[in-house]
Amino acid sequence: MSNFHKRQLKNDNGWQHHKIHDIKPIKIKKKSRFFKFRWPNFKRKKLRNSSLAKRLARRLWPYALGVFFIGGIFFVGLVAWYSKDLPDPNKIMDRSVPLSTKIFDRTGEVLLYEIHGPEKRTLITLDQIPQYAIDATIAIEDKNFYEHGGISVWGILRGQIMPRLQGKRAQGGSTLTQQFVKNAILTNERALSRKIKEWILSFRLEQKFSKEEILQLYFNEIPYGSSAYGIESAAGYYFDKPAKDLTLAESAILAALPQAPSYFSPYGNNKEGLIARQHVILDLMTKQGLITDLEAENAKSEELQFKKRQENIKAPHFVMYIRQLLAEEYGEAVIEQSGWKIITTLDWELQQKAEEIIDELAESNQERFNASNAGLVALNVENSEILAMIGSRDYFNDEIDGQVNVTLAERQPGSSLKPLVYLTAFEQGYRPDTMLFDLTTNFASAGDDYRPLNYDLEERGPVTIRQALAGSLNIPAVKTLYLAGLDNVVKLAKDFGYTTLGDRDRYGLSLVLGGGEVKLLEHVNAYASFAREGVYKDSLPILAIEDSEGKEIEDNKDNKGRRILDKDKVRLLNDILSDNAARSYVFGESNYLTLPDRPVAAKTGTTNDYRDSWTIGFTPQIALGVWAGNNDNSAMSNGASGSQVAGPIWNKVMRELTKNLPVAGFAKTELNSCRKPMVCGELSDEEIIKIDKMSGLLATEYTPYTQIEERKYLQVHNILQYVNRNDPLGAPLDDPSHDSQYGLWEEPVQAWADEQGYLTEEPPTEYDDIHLAHLRPSVDISYPSNNQTVKNNTFTLQVNSSAPLGVGRVEYFIDGQKVGQSTNSPFSFNYQVNPLLSNGKHQLKAMAFDGLENWQEDIIEFNLQSDRSSDEFSLLWLAPDNGMNIAQADLPYTAHLKITNPDKIKKIDFYYLDPSDHSHWFAFIEHPGEDIITNWGNSDYEPGVYKLYLMIKDINDRFISSPPIVVNIQ
Repeated sequence: MSNFHKRQLKNDNGWQHHKIHDIKPIKIKKKSRFFKFRWPNFKRKKLRNSSLAKRLARRLWPYALGVFFIGGIFFVGLVAWYSKDLPDPNKIMDRSVPLSTKIFDRTGEVLLYEIHGPEKRTLITLDQIPQYAIDATIAIEDKNFYEHGGISVWGILRGQIMPRLQGKRAQGGSTLTQQFVKNAILTNERALSRKIKEWILSFRLEQKFSKEEILQLYFNEIPYGSSAYGIESAAGYYFDKPAKDLTLAESAILAALPQAPSYFSPYGNNKEGLIARQHVILDLMTKQGLITDLEAENAKSEELQFKKRQENIKAPHFVMYIRQLLAEEYGEAVIEQSGWKIITTLDWELQQKAEEIIDELAESNQERFNASNAGLVALNVENSEILAMIGSRDYFNDEIDGQVNVTLAERQPGSSLKPLVYLTAFEQGYRPDTMLFDLTTNFASAGDDYRPLNYDLEERGPVTIRQALAGSLNIPAVKTLYLAGLDNVVKLAKDFGYTTLGDRDRYGLSLVLGGGEVKLLEHVNAYASFAREGVYKDSLPILAIEDSEGKEIEDNKDNKGRRILDKDKVRLLNDILSDNAARSYVFGESNYLTLPDRPVAAKTGTTNDYRDSWTIGFTPQIALGVWAGNNDNSAMSNGASGSQVAGPIWNKVMRELTKNLPVAGFAKTELNSCRKPMVCGELSDEEIIKIDKMSGLLATEYTPYTQIEERKYLQVHNILQYVNRNDPLGAPLDDPSHDSQYGLWEEPVQAWADEQGYLTEEPPTEYDDIHLAHLRPSVDISYPSNNQTVKNNTFTLQVNSSAPLGVGRVEYFIDGQKVGQSTNSPFSFNYQVNPLLSNGKHQLKAMAFDGLENWQEDIIEFNLQSDRSSDEFSLLWLAPDNGMNIAQADLPYTAHLKITNPDKIKKIDFYYLDPSDHSHWFAFIEHPGEDIITNWGNSDYEPGVYKLYLMIKDINDRFISSPPIVVNIQ
């Protein structure tokens, strides 16, 4: 049974009818006719060989006549076959009220929106419709309306036949009569059989009704969007006036809608497209002589006043998005009349929580940052189902363009696009520990300068990719984009579902800093793919569709995905985005990118002029993105960063989304060993070499310790010195300067190396040729002799020494402490025993030096057994013990000394030698008592060997140095 006959049965059951005889009759001017058929002219031209031509004609004529006859029978049969179930054109106005389509949340119980039940239609006659409206519709939809007989042969060829022959989808080509038939009588099925029925009915209608009657039927039937059916209803719905009062500008707007009412809706995201189509219609009317140029220009400049939209609706931006998707897939008439049940993916409870948080914090953002609006998208990571969508803080607030869905609008993402760039670099072999120089760089190898700066205008020298991405540094990000390749990044973006980054020539290297535009929904879905470790799935808004009888039309519960990248590469990215310690040098330990009970990966974004603020992040279960700013693209206040404006909303909503979910972490991956400079985390092959200061050559065992210095030799270059960016793990370029960016990157690097004191020249390869073995002095301690007992408090140290270049001086050491020196031969030194030097075995060392610091030493032991005066003081270290290990956490450490005869001492100064043998003073005591206690050290001391010693001034103003106490800080 046909759809028309089914409607007749419904009408018989008492449903309301809208019949043509209910309308004021109009005068029928004339019947339209279908084109007249003419037999082809088969008259043949004379051939040179007339007899041959006659023979061919006699042979071919029967075949041609047979083909024509069979084709005619087939055509008549085809028309008869498809005509048998078609309704009577005389009864086309007897139609039942269509069923409304309902949109539900994921439970199927919460009604979000009803695509209005009864169609809002008011029947009017053609004389109640302005000529402007009639002409505008004919100009854009069917300019040959008054010439054809219901169908356009050329339109069929262009829209139906040719595309099918070319293997493409059939499209367009419908006359106004066909459009009426499709919307009023037939279904919107995409099939050739339905199209044939449409042609037949259109032809029959043209035979039955005049052109004016068909126009009247059309303007009372055609859908203009939402519940507005017919031009009278549409005029009231959009402009709050009857159709007869429509202006030329408003008439052109209404004429623009029937092609795609949801897409061109003035309440949706494509209002600019609607205005553009209005201008096209006005231009066509001018071209067709229906209006003047002046009338067209006045209409274009007319300020349109659309009626404020008020509807009973939940999650309005989400359901309008659903409606648009349905209209694109099934057509307006189907979704507005089918009675379908749409089960969406929306979690109504989470949606309400998110709306409350947006409403609360967006108001605060407007006061603090001049950010009037905010939007968000939340996805289930497992299947990319849309759990929450907020396109504006208030759908019905016209002051902020509340009906625009910012989750579908194209906005600049700022630094929130950086993860995509670094992920591309990881795919090519770069690593989180790859080194890049964060130094102001001019990236313009040709044309205007391009010198991006970091958000805080600071430079940080060499940084790892981990530090650069976590801290959102701009300069290393631009370098990474160049290394990864803009084309590769754009391709990966497309693979992850971005549809807005195709025009790569428009942004260049600025893409990584937000130079392109993205949609929040696509942006969050890409981050959800990161959470799935590189598996992409389309974002899913609809779970299922059922018809009015409960029959399933769609089932999307199994959302298939495809792997885009190796999971180990994506794990590197997730590890950085979830590393709060790595970003703390910029954001602090406590920030809005962390959750109190679970790990979370997150990234912020802020455009340079503070027009867009982003925070996007994910756990292994939930992906959430928040945008904040102004719909009119005006700037927020200075300092309105992603972490401060969007961050608080993101953090609070994410806590709600995850509070009932189990805690889950991110998997890590182990990196293979790597030795390539810069790529593998080493600035370069740094080498510390001992150099003889006098010769500038390599020190030897004969180089005096006083003449040895340690020099750091480092060949500091930018990363392009070590990699071919097209093959980063392969061999570098033979001449890296062939890379157009090499010189631009190298200049600031060399300036930095000079400032840091790095020696960039090659180290020496030859050895010290001044300090040689045969030039070393000879030295022999003559008094005291080895193991000799010394009883005096004063005795003379005597040395025999000579040298090829002459002896310049002899230095004397007891137990490693220098006690004096002599410069003249015979070499001797009168030593007065240190009161702190105890009786017993001691080491005596004499070192002889020539003028070039060549040296030699002699060492003996002697036994001190001096008779000390009771007036002398003595010192005993009680703590720390000599050779003691002290933990860094135990600093400061309490030093404790015991002194006998402290009245013989005026002052004690406390010193220590650090691991580099640099001396530091840290305390003093005047007129000490027997017990001395003081604190030494702090937790900032580096691990290593430290030596504590005292410098004592006695009552005779002698300065006496104590033997050192050695401790090891661990």
